[in-house]
Amino acid sequence: MGSERAKENKFSFTNERVNYIAERMRRQYKKHEVAPDRIYNDVVVSQFINKIMQSGKKTTAQKIVYGAFDIIKEKTKKDGVEIFREAIENASPIVEVKPKRVGGATYQVPMEVRGERRLYLAFKWIIDAARSKKGKGMAEKLAEELLLASKNEGNAMKKKQDTHRMAEANKAFAHFANRR
Repeated sequence: MGSERAKENKFSFTNERVNYIAERMRRQYKKHEVAPDRIYNDVVVSQFINKIMQSGKKTTAQKIVYGAFDIIKEKTKKDGVEIFREAIENASPIVEVKPKRVGGATYQVPMEVRGERRLYLAFKWIIDAARSKKGKGMAEKLAEELLLASKNEGNAMKKKQDTHRMAEANKAFAHFANRR
């Protein structure tokens, strides 16, 4: 009798119905695709320009980034994008610590950094280091920080090393990484 009633009532939750609802609710997040920039035809450069941009002023951000690439080209006689890629690669962290609550205590658990977040952190650290400098235009400060990061020096690299040091110090808690 109960099974007949379940068939009649469309709001009863059988396993099949629950699975169907869960499947419908678990949609993948559609990632925003960034168009490549107009000069170098590079998506990573375009993402960097978007990260530099403040208050929707994209042309200003483009002038800053392209100006920094020109300054780098003058100083090093190498292509600005090559130095940029080298700097991003050097400033990208491999591991970071994330707080995990286990049994009333919060542990700093070292975890590997995903590729997208790695890029985001490298951008953030380089831009923050450039913005913290005083006395020059943003293009000059950015060029200087990119050159330093490409040589494994500067504030962005210090931030990466601090992050790695924290992960190394807390590697005893790495076994908590896979727990829910």
